[in-house]
Amino acid sequence: MSAAKEGESNLVIFAALAANLGIAVAKFVAAAITGSSSMLTEGFHSVVDSFNQLLLLYGQHRGKRPPDVAYPFGYGRELYFWSFVVAILIFGVGAGVSVYEGWVHLEEPEPLRDPLVNYIVLGVAFALEGTSWVLAVRGFAADNRGRGWWQAVRRSKDPAGFIVLFEDSAALAGLIVAGAGVWLSHALNDPRIDGIASIVIGLILGVVAALLAREAKGLLIGEGADPAIVARVRAIVDGRPEITAVNHVRTIHTAPQSIFVAISADFVDTLSMGEAETLIERIETELKQAEPMLSSIYIRPEKREDAAVLPGAPTA
Repeated sequence: MSAAKEGESNLVIFAALAANLGIAVAKFVAAAITGSSSMLTEGFHSVVDSFNQLLLLYGQHRGKRPPDVAYPFGYGRELYFWSFVVAILIFGVGAGVSVYEGWVHLEEPEPLRDPLVNYIVLGVAFALEGTSWVLAVRGFAADNRGRGWWQAVRRSKDPAGFIVLFEDSAALAGLIVAGAGVWLSHALNDPRIDGIASIVIGLILGVVAALLAREAKGLLIGEGADPAIVARVRAIVDGRPEITAVNHVRTIHTAPQSIFVAISADFVDTLSMGEAETLIERIETELKQAEPMLSSIYIRPEKREDAAVLPGAPTA
């Protein structure tokens, strides 16, 4: 990852971490004073989010280790592993605790108390979460200009950006639900509504966790590069007069900003071995200049009729 992109990504994560740590303390204090179930749930939610940001930072740090004999393509995909762990934590801890706390308060409602502290904490939390959310949105939008939001998430290879965005969005939704739960509990004089709000927050976190787990799973399995990058690689190789056909271009992200590409191409039969080696070196140089994210390039001379083509893959 470039220094600029890494700095922007870290800024988003650190902003979210600082906001969540401060908010978690305030929420727990408010829950202790008022006995609010949804406020207690929101406190656990902020703790889980804080831990998640630490895991993302840890994953980024581990992913920067250079390649070695054991991992010749580097450790960049370790970030994808920790992103999957984050999704599991959101579901297992965040959503699980929220639903459990809500159920407990439905069965044994807490007596209603002055909600002023809850409203103050929720207002401060909304301001801090909102600031973090704006930073996350700006960073994600800057990296995905010209794409719809869902398409950008599906094609993004940097989980740190969209995980923080999803977490902050869920946090804002949770704050709105918690505030509504506290208000309705007092307006209708029914403390069970606060427990229902806690369950709703848990369901929101469950949906977000499922979406994040789906995206992290794809990155762990090994997603290919953006189709535009693949098309650019194919065009450069196919543009060489010594190449009669590009059989296939196969890519995989070894890190958010690092791509391994394997190319099968049919060379003209009159090329000698030495000429083919020189041509491959020139193509590799041109490809790296055109697309700096190509960290490893493998070009295999192969007869077109002998090359295996993936279903649905473009042909020359």
